[in-house]
Amino acid sequence: MASKAGSGNDTETIAEINIVPLVDIILVVLIIFMVAAPLVMQPKIDISLPKSSSTDLDKSKKPMKVVVGGKGELFVDNKPMSIEELGVESRLQVGKNPDVSAILVADKAVTLEMVTQIIDTVKSQGLKKVAFSIQKR
Repeated sequence: MASKAGSGNDTETIAEINIVPLVDIILVVLIIFMVAAPLVMQPKIDISLPKSSSTDLDKSKKPMKVVVGGKGELFVDNKPMSIEELGVESRLQVGKNPDVSAILVADKAVTLEMVTQIIDTVKSQGLKKVAFSIQKR
């Protein structure tokens, strides 16, 4: 005889998956990853940047602008110079203001050797800070 749906026969197995506990577990795992992700993505080098309470620039601390062209031509504050003259100019600027800094603007065709030589020249004359000027994409 065939059994009916409500006949009271309890020997049948349930052949469907209960989705609710599976969704609960997935949500808990998602929350754990969301909490742990910022901890994993911390930078490998700790950098302590200086903070400023004002945005006014001090006009007496005007930086020395060093521009290097693609063919190696060198300009300091829009005056053409050689590497040796750059050293002399750096020494003069440090003599006027010991806290003077330099901004290096280099063409992307300039070699690393040239940039390193310029930085070494200005730092050897007493400049403590050299910044790089870049163009945003």
